[in-house]
Amino acid sequence: MARVSNKLKNSLEGALAGGGDPATSPLYVFGPFMTVIMASGAARIIFGGSIWLAVITIMVVSAMYRLVMQWVTDGSGGSGLCEEEFGGWAVKVNAAITFIEYTLTFLVSMAAMVTFIADRFPVLNQEIIGMQYRSLVAIGLSVFTGWLVNRGPKMAARTFGPATAGVLMLLWMMILATLFRTGFHLPALSHEAFIPPNLHFTIAGYVRILAVMTGIEVFANLVAAFAGTPQQKSRKAFQSLLIIMSTTAATMLIIGPAIFVFSDPAIKDVSVFTQTMDQLLPDPLPYLGSLVGIFVLMSASAASAQGLQNLALGLKERHYIPRIIGDLNRHEVADKPVWLEVGIVCFCFLVFGTHEETYLALYAAGVFILLSMTGWAVTQRLVREISNQFSIHKIALIAGTGVAALLTTGATLIIFEERFLEGAWTYLILIPILYAAFSYFRRHIGAPSPEMDYLGHIDSALLAGFGFGQTSFRDYAAQNNDNGPVKLSWMPEPILPGQGLTRSINIQHIATLLDGSDNAAQALPMAQFICETTGAQITLLSASTRYLEGSETQSETDLYLCSVAEKIHAAGIQVNCAIRSESPAEATLKLVDEMGVDMVVVTTRGSSGEKNWLREGLSSKLVHLLDIPILLVQVFESGAPEAPHIGRILVALDGSAFAEQLLPYARLFAKQFDCELMLICVPAVPESEKYRASASVIRTIRSQAENNMRKYLDSVAKSLRAEGLTIQTVVTGSYPARTIVDVGKREGVDLIMISSQGRGGLDLLFMGSVAQQVVQLTDSPVFIIPINKELAG
Repeated sequence: MARVSNKLKNSLEGALAGGGDPATSPLYVFGPFMTVIMASGAARIIFGGSIWLAVITIMVVSAMYRLVMQWVTDGSGGSGLCEEEFGGWAVKVNAAITFIEYTLTFLVSMAAMVTFIADRFPVLNQEIIGMQYRSLVAIGLSVFTGWLVNRGPKMAARTFGPATAGVLMLLWMMILATLFRTGFHLPALSHEAFIPPNLHFTIAGYVRILAVMTGIEVFANLVAAFAGTPQQKSRKAFQSLLIIMSTTAATMLIIGPAIFVFSDPAIKDVSVFTQTMDQLLPDPLPYLGSLVGIFVLMSASAASAQGLQNLALGLKERHYIPRIIGDLNRHEVADKPVWLEVGIVCFCFLVFGTHEETYLALYAAGVFILLSMTGWAVTQRLVREISNQFSIHKIALIAGTGVAALLTTGATLIIFEERFLEGAWTYLILIPILYAAFSYFRRHIGAPSPEMDYLGHIDSALLAGFGFGQTSFRDYAAQNNDNGPVKLSWMPEPILPGQGLTRSINIQHIATLLDGSDNAAQALPMAQFICETTGAQITLLSASTRYLEGSETQSETDLYLCSVAEKIHAAGIQVNCAIRSESPAEATLKLVDEMGVDMVVVTTRGSSGEKNWLREGLSSKLVHLLDIPILLVQVFESGAPEAPHIGRILVALDGSAFAEQLLPYARLFAKQFDCELMLICVPAVPESEKYRASASVIRTIRSQAENNMRKYLDSVAKSLRAEGLTIQTVVTGSYPARTIVDVGKREGVDLIMISSQGRGGLDLLFMGSVAQQVVQLTDSPVFIIPINKELAG
């Protein structure tokens, strides 16, 4: 059977797949532009100056992206180049601005769409209870669009797929109608546009019309979507860019003068684009054009929502956001970011209204921040190359990209200067907040595996304009051609075992928490078994804020602990008792410090009978507070086994130095209990049905990850076997918690050893914990070692 390729075959397919956002911008940028220049008193002079400045900017920025497409072919585009040139901070800044831009794309596109609807139904401009009807329509359509996108890319593709083709047809139909009606007349270019007092208005018009460049960066990300060699891919992607941006330039140079002649920006109930369309096209084509405009603008809103889904997946894999935000719904898409975006959009419509000019300057500002970063990254790359090998050609390229960087940076500064008090200031607050949030979660979750970091790098580069129904860039970036073997741009480095085995530890003092309940008492057989085997002493601790010195409750607790201590002492174990009038977690922390406790043994349930880590139970608090091992003993209705046995231990490793802190304890237990160690690694590779990557790509990535992990486990096992220990190694599964529990049950292990980052409170709620899930799912005792905070730092 012939294999069906999801790759783009030619530049037209690429233009239709990636051109949705930039193709729609001419529909709404002329209104704010015309309003500004008409206030100058020299509108015709300023019109030509602003238009030609914008066309020149499109040309130099497009040429700059030709270089980006040649250098970066893995789908990460301008953001990937910025990360290469500027480092990790650029990733977080790009992600922060991209999140803001997706929301503004939704806002601007939905507002422009409602304007197109109101052009044909002016009644929507009337008010009810101080709010225009169009605001209610915009909110309803925003919720509908969010719901549709959250039902999966296929649903969105069937609904919005032809939108880009429709808007391109509309624009070229209007270009031909303009040529037929008025002839070929380019905007006049006069030097008077660039001298005071006209210069201010020329620049103001320029920065508003530059919104036509929104979405141009998507074509750099589209490179990996094409079939062929890297050179062929970059060429096709650039040709796709030329199709869209040449249409945009032609619209500005040919339709622009017609809009200047046929429209009146003083007419607020009908947009200047619709006024011009009514003049140029015979009935019923203007009404069909309005339908196309509505359709494509809704598709742009939907595309921004889908782009946000992809961004969330990429950031989740790179550990920049908590996993709960990027979790997939039953339609296999990340719905929470979309509903967050829809909520923000609806709030803005309620408070600030639905006129696109309200948001357009902010929208353009974010775009040009990203374009500026890319421009300076390209320039820096060229400067570095010319320092290694001088050439006149590269000097010319540096000059060109320098002009592009200066133009985009200048436009950014002008937008911020003009619109600072009208909302541009929000970037100065939102970007640092998002940057700090990404840094916080990355630091607390920890760095991802190289495999997931690479995949997240590609997914976070997916931009809204990539269109609907395409497979993920994970698929495209991983394949060099349709028929050849699958290859990855990133290749994993061999992992070597760390220094965990060099540590020597002893367990000489154990603490066990008791509250008088049968549940808590089920920890005693295991604690006593460990003490008998290792020769450790034990301290029985009972703590409660209800205890008062000399009270009846404390006396009863004292008698209970004494009776338990006598039984343990009869087995030849040194026993201490402690009663504290404070919370059990705080009392345990103080006891550990005061008495040098080496390990705490506690059951997963106490007197409350609840086993729920998210409710901040005692076991969760102990893992959060302590830096010594905690052995969590499961509670059974039938009671604890009278004679615990440890014959096989499952040790969960992931190749990190954090997890290797388990190894000294695993070696000690293996020697003390004369038991077998089973070392397990679960490769952190996504499943194809979850992440929309092809089965062949997933198999390749999984194979590389598994080989990497096997080499690592073999090295660890070799060191342990040299000490006479019996070792098995297992590399399997995709979901760590479920795999660990299933293997433990299948192999009949008596103890599971795992590390934990010791999260509590909101950290635990947002980020979750593999250790938490293992404790909740397994019936085996779980030995948890909190990650050493000094090592983690």
